[in-house]
Amino acid sequence: MWNDTAVTKLLGIDYPVFQGPFGGNLSSVDLVATISNAGGLGGYGAYSNTPQEIIEIDRQIKSATNKGYNLNLWVSDTDVPNADGTITDEYFQQTAALFKPYFDEAGLPLPEKPAPFHSRFENQLQLVLDLRPKVFSYMFGTLSPEILEECRRRGIITAGAATTPDEAIALEATGTDMIIASGFEAGGHRPSFLASAESSTMGSFVLLQLIREKVKVPVIAAGGIATGKGIAAALTLGADAVQIGTAFLACDESGAPPSHREMLFSDHAKYTSLTRAFTGRLGRGISNRITKALQDTAGQFLPFPLQTQLMSPLRKASLEKEKWDMVFFWGGQIAPLLKHRKAGELMRALVEETNTFYSSTTKN
Repeated sequence: MWNDTAVTKLLGIDYPVFQGPFGGNLSSVDLVATISNAGGLGGYGAYSNTPQEIIEIDRQIKSATNKGYNLNLWVSDTDVPNADGTITDEYFQQTAALFKPYFDEAGLPLPEKPAPFHSRFENQLQLVLDLRPKVFSYMFGTLSPEILEECRRRGIITAGAATTPDEAIALEATGTDMIIASGFEAGGHRPSFLASAESSTMGSFVLLQLIREKVKVPVIAAGGIATGKGIAAALTLGADAVQIGTAFLACDESGAPPSHREMLFSDHAKYTSLTRAFTGRLGRGISNRITKALQDTAGQFLPFPLQTQLMSPLRKASLEKEKWDMVFFWGGQIAPLLKHRKAGELMRALVEETNTFYSSTTKN
């Protein structure tokens, strides 16, 4: 049976289907509970939330489902090189000049230089240890063996994200329980940490096979999967589970605004770009005129998350004024195949399709 895997046994779930844990308020309690209650593993991306917000989110999830779920954090949540979390005025002014025409068009003044940013990860991590979700997944780095051992003592199963075989080897060496193999087709940020994200762009199924050869822990395939046929293919190539992002992001239950969900079902979703223009870290979303105009200026963007702070007023104004060609809507290359707007219907379709296609694959 396709749903009898090392991951379903480890987590006690019915189906080896993870919902991608979206950051930036795109996750929702409703979506997490819907997927977990349907036999998969719901996930909430909490890297942008304060400790107080995480406590409340966790309380709401536990009220909405008695099933397991995944809380996700970013090990590295800042790229600002200076210890004081600042950048120079000259650096900021150079970047601001690139975006001034778009702020002018939206009728906005250029923001002032972002305030210093200091990592929140350690405080968030302690909360996760205290809250004890079934799964704690993490991106943009490794955790110490001591932290991972503490997770085991508290009954928390861990999953680290890798974009290359070397990253998977590093994650296994430190003691993570599962590895998420994140292919470059995926929407959202590229969670690379050993080399630049631009040089770590392997396709999902190549990455899956290479990682499968290098590690012994369970591997979860992520990127470019939105159908039962995709799940069956990933399992056939050695995955123990899949993680699905874009298809769940497009559902009504997600935290994405209606305009974002509609864009994922539109013809615009056929064209995606990897860019640093909107956050300072490389990520995939639906192409727009800003991604096209600034595709050769990556070195002039502010480091994450200061670029996000710079762009936040422009995003807000563009959404309000329906200037969709200046909004970066996160999404993966698989978006043109999306069909379902309800998460429960999507889960049922995934199970039914995988039953059909996995059976035919294994027989052949």
